[in-house]
Amino acid sequence: MSAYTNRAGLQVSGVLADFIESRALAGTGLAADAVWAGLAGLLERFVPVNRALLARRDDLQAKLDAWHKANPGPIADQAAYQAFLTEIGYLVPEPAPFTIGTRNVDAEIAQMAGPQLVVPSLNDRFVLNAANARWGSLYDALYGTDVLDAPAARPGGYDTARGDAVIAYARAFLNAAIPGWEAAVAGAEHPALVARREGGLLFAHNGLHIEIVINPDHPVGRTDALGIADVVLEAALTTIIDMEDSVAAVDAEDKVAAYSNWLGLMRGDLTARFDKGGKTMTRALDGDRLWGERTLPGRSLMFVRNVGHLMTNPAVLLADGSEAPEGILDALFTSLCALHDGKGSLRNSRTGSIYIVKPKQHGPEECAFTNDLFDAVEDVLSLPRHTIKVGVMDEERRTSANLAACIHAVRDRIVFINTGFLDRTGDEMHSAMQAGPMIRKADMKASSWIQAYEARNVQIGLGCGLSGKAQIGKGMWAAPDMMRDMMAQKIGHPRSGANTAWVPSPTAATLHAMHYHQVDVFAVQRELADKPTPGLDPLLTIPAAPRGHNWSDEDVREELENNAQGILGYVVRWIDQGIGCSKVPDIHDVGLMEDRATLRISSQHMANWLLHGVCTRDQIDAAFAKMAAKVDAQNADDPLYERLEGDSIALKAARALVFEGVAQPSGYTEPLLHKFRQEKKAAG
Repeated sequence: MSAYTNRAGLQVSGVLADFIESRALAGTGLAADAVWAGLAGLLERFVPVNRALLARRDDLQAKLDAWHKANPGPIADQAAYQAFLTEIGYLVPEPAPFTIGTRNVDAEIAQMAGPQLVVPSLNDRFVLNAANARWGSLYDALYGTDVLDAPAARPGGYDTARGDAVIAYARAFLNAAIPGWEAAVAGAEHPALVARREGGLLFAHNGLHIEIVINPDHPVGRTDALGIADVVLEAALTTIIDMEDSVAAVDAEDKVAAYSNWLGLMRGDLTARFDKGGKTMTRALDGDRLWGERTLPGRSLMFVRNVGHLMTNPAVLLADGSEAPEGILDALFTSLCALHDGKGSLRNSRTGSIYIVKPKQHGPEECAFTNDLFDAVEDVLSLPRHTIKVGVMDEERRTSANLAACIHAVRDRIVFINTGFLDRTGDEMHSAMQAGPMIRKADMKASSWIQAYEARNVQIGLGCGLSGKAQIGKGMWAAPDMMRDMMAQKIGHPRSGANTAWVPSPTAATLHAMHYHQVDVFAVQRELADKPTPGLDPLLTIPAAPRGHNWSDEDVREELENNAQGILGYVVRWIDQGIGCSKVPDIHDVGLMEDRATLRISSQHMANWLLHGVCTRDQIDAAFAKMAAKVDAQNADDPLYERLEGDSIALKAARALVFEGVAQPSGYTEPLLHKFRQEKKAAG
């Protein structure tokens, strides 16, 4: 950690002060003293409120714990349970019908439907790949994945048999999306054809573009009767540059690295250098795409995900020596960086908006706090009111139970709601921790509350007027190597009325884009508009096992080992290497995208079973010991990997997440992860 320097009565890490003053403020016209004074004012006003909101979480959890101890097992009387939740303020009255008033929203969010990428802000190469994933080669996406019902490509160059299967699949897609397209290739007009140039045609369907690349001299074009070398799809309309769940940022150096990449994106000058095949490559942001007088955005429209309200960070210390709330720092500094948008040759928001996703908010009080904070940040930066837009993650139980009230609290700046099944499951378990043992983790997906949760998110969003003004989103496909399964299952998201859904890679974005040609999402939203919203009864049905239920010894062992393997596989990278999200092999060696939300589920589930005597500490330690060996073997080819043995800080962190899990605030993993990561960094 760098030395601190005084700024407006605050102790600011030198590396952060230097970044703000020498880079983030350059060209904005803002004075450093004014910004630091603004930060001091924000902290003076909002730190007490932030702390009070966190105390409110603890108070509600204590009341929930007491109620569940007195009423163990699944909820027997929903009316009595909901009356209790209303009495303690967990449930609040529904607002009168309203329509959101958000203005100056880019078309990618308000009027288009398509995939959304989420990418860790600390990895400049990944960030650039995601930003450039607005357009993707369908041929490449099909050739290199398991989507096709055809043999994999033979090594040693272009496999024409595999290529023929790709072309046939792409032809079937074109026939369904824009029937009669072949005539346009031959020179005829077509109702979906919007532009033509040498070497290509541009079509539009369901608000998305399809480019047919024609080049008979290309190795692929030579094999095609029409000379088609590729089909390029408009894919990731939006991307979330994530400073939260997918990164390990525990101090000023980490935060500055994340802010620096965001600044580079906003200035348009971010580059990444890397080695590929023995050659040094440089990646930069793509330019816009020109079709005569028509200019199409060349990059995904970017949000930045700030952290939630819980964590503090030593990057800035208050007058009493305590750490500043990280969410307040993010609100000011990511917005400051976004002032550079459009000052260079590239533009993110063409409406002049700043898009911030705010995660892990518990109920409308916390959403109102975010609204007030963003108002104050706009004042510090001399921005018009509601320049800063907000995306609300519907991933905590008190938020999904009061979703309309949460939307109402940010009704003039909201541009996004999104279900977060993983964190929502973690909060479901922690909220009812004292009710009894939870059902097995794999059985959670069939729980009645999940179906109600997903449907309510869409219906409430439509009822609040989000259609045509904001995104209604769905969660991540976590298996990046299983694209065939994704194509079969993820079409359910647009069919549900969601106009965006998360994907784990640019390739997945290109493939998922086909679903939005198959489904007219806005037509679905119109059909759903008058349907009833599922009530609270199914949403508030907790996934506790029936009283007296017993699992076999084999069931318990299998569940513990599955959870332990997932925890260790993720934590060892987080603690030892500072990797907050990556493709981690599961217990069956299937690579899954893991972040803190998946960790929250596994650790809370083990903590719950331990609390209720389903298992013992010895059984948990045995599972960790066995799975440590498996995770070591899975990472044997990683030269940076440190084994999970002896005094391994990562192993200590994994055990703490379980054995201290009941006491963790809302069951979150961040406090312990940050503690042990800082210990690891201090140890060198």
